[in-house]
Amino acid sequence: MSSGPDSAPVEGAAIQQGDVAGRRAALSAEEARLLDKYEQERAKRIRADGTAQYRKSEGELARFFLGDPGAEPLSDRPAVDEEVDVVVVGGGWSGVLTSARLVQAGVTNLRIVESGGGFGGVWYWNRYPGARCDIESYIYIPLLEETGFVPAEKYAAGPEIRAQVEAVATRFGLHSRALFQTRVTEVRWDDSAARWIASTSRGDKIRARFAFVGNGQLNFPKLPAIPGVEDFKGHSFHSSRWDYAYTGGDEKGNLVNLADKRVALIGTGCTGVQIAPPLARSAKQLYVVQRTPTVIAARDNRATDPEWAAKLEPGWQKARMANFEQVLMGGANDNLIDDEWTRIWEAPSLPEPGTDPAAAAEAALKMDLAKMEEMRARISSIVHDPETAESLKPYYNRFCKRPTFSDEYLQTFNRPNVTLVDTRGKGLDRITESAIVFDGQAYEVDCIIYATGFDVLATSHKEGGIEIIGRGGQSMDDKWSDAVRSLHGMYTRGFPNLFLVMGARQSAPTLNFPYMMDEQALHAAAVVSRLLRDGVRVMEVSQEAEDRWCATITAKSTANLDYFRACTPSLLNAEGNLKDAGKLILTTAYGGGPFEYIEILSNWREHAMTDDLELTH
Repeated sequence: MSSGPDSAPVEGAAIQQGDVAGRRAALSAEEARLLDKYEQERAKRIRADGTAQYRKSEGELARFFLGDPGAEPLSDRPAVDEEVDVVVVGGGWSGVLTSARLVQAGVTNLRIVESGGGFGGVWYWNRYPGARCDIESYIYIPLLEETGFVPAEKYAAGPEIRAQVEAVATRFGLHSRALFQTRVTEVRWDDSAARWIASTSRGDKIRARFAFVGNGQLNFPKLPAIPGVEDFKGHSFHSSRWDYAYTGGDEKGNLVNLADKRVALIGTGCTGVQIAPPLARSAKQLYVVQRTPTVIAARDNRATDPEWAAKLEPGWQKARMANFEQVLMGGANDNLIDDEWTRIWEAPSLPEPGTDPAAAAEAALKMDLAKMEEMRARISSIVHDPETAESLKPYYNRFCKRPTFSDEYLQTFNRPNVTLVDTRGKGLDRITESAIVFDGQAYEVDCIIYATGFDVLATSHKEGGIEIIGRGGQSMDDKWSDAVRSLHGMYTRGFPNLFLVMGARQSAPTLNFPYMMDEQALHAAAVVSRLLRDGVRVMEVSQEAEDRWCATITAKSTANLDYFRACTPSLLNAEGNLKDAGKLILTTAYGGGPFEYIEILSNWREHAMTDDLELTH
C-alpha cells in the first residue's frame, strides 16, 4: 500500500453505508459469492505484525530516504534566539494558511519553522514525475481568488501547486518570517514565563506566546520492513525524495537515464499509480510490485476553459468547495464539480425517515457491490492479458481504501517492458544485493523506488520527530496514550496557548484537506487575535469543555467498526488490527460533517469561548 500527496482515509462516505456485516439475506447468489471472495482476499492480507510491517527511515537508510533533493546545500546561519507572539511549526498548506490568516488578522509578529528548503509541505517533498492532485484543482488549491490565479488544468500538476503555495506566501509576506531547512525538535511549555520554547535542529530558541503545530502527516516516509533492504547495492530512494540526478528528466517525465535500467516500483497506491506510467515510458524494464490492488477510476483531466474562467464571479471558489462537500453528503441539488468523486464515489442517498435500518444497509451494500463490479469490468476492458487484469482487480468494499484516478495506469500493463509482480497480499520475500525476490523468483533490478507512503496513523508531531511537552512535563503522547482528548480537535488541556491546526483527530476531516485547513486557520487566527487584543497571558481549555467535546465525538460518531474490520488491511483499519481503535482517525472524527463543525467553531467564538477557556491576564 502506498500514499501519495492526496492519500488519506475516506472517512465520511464509507460510514454512511451502515453495518454491512452479515447482510446477506437479500443478496443474490452472485452478490453472496462476491462477499465470499472479499473475505478470501482479505484473509490473504492479514499479517500478525500489523503496522509493524513498516519501518522508519533511520540510520544508514536516512541517507537515501530523508534527504532534500529540492534544496540547496545547507547554508550556515547563526542560531536564532528570539521572542515572538506566535511560532508556527510547518510550512505546508496548513502552516502557510495559518500564517496567512494570522497576518490577515493583524498578528504579524510570528515565526515559521519548516524542515524543507521552501514552502509546500507534501508538495515540496513529492516531486515525482506525474504528481497531481486528485481533487479538482479549482477547489483543492486554496486562496485562488486572493491571488488572482486559475489553474491551467482540472487536476493541477505538482509544480503548479507549489507555485501557488509560493504565491500565497509572497502575498502575505511569509518568506521573511520563515526558517527553512530547520526542524523543530521540541516545543516545551515554560509555566513561569507563560511561553512555549521551540528548540530546533540548528540550535534556535524561539519563545512564543502561542504555538501552532501544523506539520502534516504526509512528509516523513515509511518503508516496508522487507528483509534485505539495506543489502541492495543498486540505487534506491523513496518516491517523496525523487532522485532526478539518477533518473534524468523532470516532473513531466522523460527519465532518459533509465533507458538501460531495470526498475522495481514497490507500491500501487495513489503515488504508485501516478509514477508507473512515466517510469514505463522510460525504463528498459519496469517491475510493479503489488500487495493489494487499488481502485482505478478515470481521471479525465483537461485544460481549463478560458471562457468559463472569465465568467467566474466573486466568491466562486468557496461556493464550489462547499458544493463538493454537499454532493458527497448527499444534500446537493446541483453537482458543480461533476467528477469521479461526485459521480461514481458519491455517498449513497440517506434513507427517508422511518426507513428500516436493515433494509437501508442492504441497499447500500448492493450498490457498493455493483459499483465495484463496474470498476473491475473497466480493468478487463483495458488490460489485454487476462491473468494480469485479474490480479489488478480490487475485491473489497469501495471505501476500504482511497480510490485512485488515472487514464494511463492500467494501460501501462499492456506495454511489453512492464511486469506486474502480484504478491497476493504478502509483500516481497526479501531483497538481495541485486534483486527483489517473491515466491522463490528473483527479479534482477538496478533501481528500487519505494512508493510506500507515510505513517498517517501516527500523531503528526511524533512522526515529525517533535516532542510537545506541556504542563508538569507531560508529553502530548502521554496524554493521548489511551485516547485522543481535545476541544474541537485544536486545543487540549494541559497544553496552554497551543493550537493543533489540521490535526484530523476530533475535527471534521474531509477528502479536500485544504478546505478544512483554511477554516481551522481562520478560526484559530480569530481566536489568537482576540486573546492578544484582550491582553490574555494564558488560555487553557477547561476540563469540563474537553469532556463535553469528547462526549460529543462519541455521540456523533458514525464510525462503523464492523465495516472497517471487514476491509482489506490498510491504514483505515491499522492494517487489519482495530484493537487500538480509540486512537485511530476514523473513530475520532466529528461525525456531523464539515458544515456542522464550521458552524460550531463560529458559534463558539461568538458565544462560548470565554466560558470554555480558563484565561489569565
